[in-house]
Amino acid sequence: MRLTTKGRYAVTAMLDLALHATERPVPLADISQRQGISLSYLEQLFSRLRRQGLVDSARGPGGGYRLARSAAKTSVVDVINAIDENVDVTRCGGQGDCQDGEPCLTHDLWCDLSKQIHDFLAGIDLQQLVERRSVKDVSQRQDGLEAAVRLDARADREALATP
Repeated sequence: MRLTTKGRYAVTAMLDLALHATERPVPLADISQRQGISLSYLEQLFSRLRRQGLVDSARGPGGGYRLARSAAKTSVVDVINAIDENVDVTRCGGQGDCQDGEPCLTHDLWCDLSKQIHDFLAGIDLQQLVERRSVKDVSQRQDGLEAAVRLDARADREALATP
């Protein structure tokens, strides 16, 4: 299985959203800053996530994104599927034509592994991840870094405004 950057970033961004969209929509710029994912890449991902009904968007001041359904009802595999990511470990994409149009010797083994991975990711929802101590610790660290960056930017603006 090769979960690409697209899949990892989509899950990371959705988890960030689940952590932060409790009171108001979250701007993609905030997720970009906290997670180190380019804003343009997030825009592409969230366009797909919105089309698949996983997020809702709010326009205007205070706008951003929210989960379209509860974190407890959004599995990791839902996110991966929404962005057309594949968790298949077979060489043939599960088609069974891996060796001259026929299944290879280990085709069933790799199909079984693909199913195990799919089932594992389907069994984990965003709420379970939000509740993990390690996730909370990382989120608090990232929130602290984000606040420090905002303070530095404000101090720079004030210094420029002062004659």
